[in-house]
Amino acid sequence: MAEITTGLRSILSVPAVYETFQRLLGSPAAQRDLVANYIRPQPGESLLDIGCGPGNLLRSLPDDLRYVGFDPNESYVKSAAERYGSRGSFFAGGIDDVDPATLGTFDIVMAKSVLHHVDDRQAAKVFDVAARVLKPAGRVITLDNVYVDGQSRIARFLISRDRGQNVRTREGYEQLARARFSTVETHIRHDRLRVPYTHIILTCREQT
Repeated sequence: MAEITTGLRSILSVPAVYETFQRLLGSPAAQRDLVANYIRPQPGESLLDIGCGPGNLLRSLPDDLRYVGFDPNESYVKSAAERYGSRGSFFAGGIDDVDPATLGTFDIVMAKSVLHHVDDRQAAKVFDVAARVLKPAGRVITLDNVYVDGQSRIARFLISRDRGQNVRTREGYEQLARARFSTVETHIRHDRLRVPYTHIILTCREQT
């Protein structure tokens, strides 16, 4: 993974610190928006959460969803299991540690704030794993920060200071997704946080 985990950024590896920081930015509301307008889970569906962090996505998901999450940060996974273990299963591991054959199949695969933390090879692996576990009518949703023309200088500065060191352009993210999926919908959002910031949300499907 290509990310900075030293200096001040290192404290974000502590679940409680990370969650406090996210709340200050307004992430809980942004997460509800993500679920309501992009994930749109239906009763009885299943979701694989790649890079699940401390499992907070579950706060906005319906109780009857079958959920599996994994993350390379063992502290995040431990925190997720302690708080949400009754609602899903979690394991520690990175994208290179995962055997898709052991995961089962899913209606939804989520990769939130993952791609900008990994290089192109690992990003391709994210989409490959997602495609291999996805049900025929399923969808893959990714969310990352992004560089776009005309974005706020403050947003560009903040994004450049992210722990993830592989922030891409819109075209860069789309190219990775289209190498594995025939249909890719792109949404650029500048309004998800309390500070100037730019996100890209991709919804990927196979044509039916």
